[in-house]
Amino acid sequence: MARKSPGTLRAQSKSAGRDAGKIRPIDGLSSRANAAIVRLQLRHPEIGSVETALIGYRRAIRRSGRWLDLHYCSSPTCDPVGQRDVLGAAMRLLPRAAGRELRRVVEALDEEFLGKTLPDPRAAELSVWHAQAWWRQRLRER
Repeated sequence: MARKSPGTLRAQSKSAGRDAGKIRPIDGLSSRANAAIVRLQLRHPEIGSVETALIGYRRAIRRSGRWLDLHYCSSPTCDPVGQRDVLGAAMRLLPRAAGRELRRVVEALDEEFLGKTLPDPRAAELSVWHAQAWWRQRLRER
């Protein structure tokens, strides 16, 4: 009977760990909502990782001081507007019950976002992209 080499066993355990990390449940959501998010991400990979967006959005809002710094950068870890775009798309595409659960978690963060930014009265004039979502129509306050 042939045995697997130690390197093969290590490689298999690493790949299993990577796959398990992709399906890590989101705190505050039921198992049904988490399963719906996993299915959504498999069907629509273009929207990005909902879990990563939620963690990044929460971190960006809570890490900042009294005012939120809305600097735009290419990295998803530092762009709360891009992360909110992912969460908005997920809430629209999820089934009603799962979307409601995710919306409950995101709304608490949105309140903090609103408290740390100011409305930009000219944002809708900048582009159609700015006019499509309220979180894109905010100014950092300093």
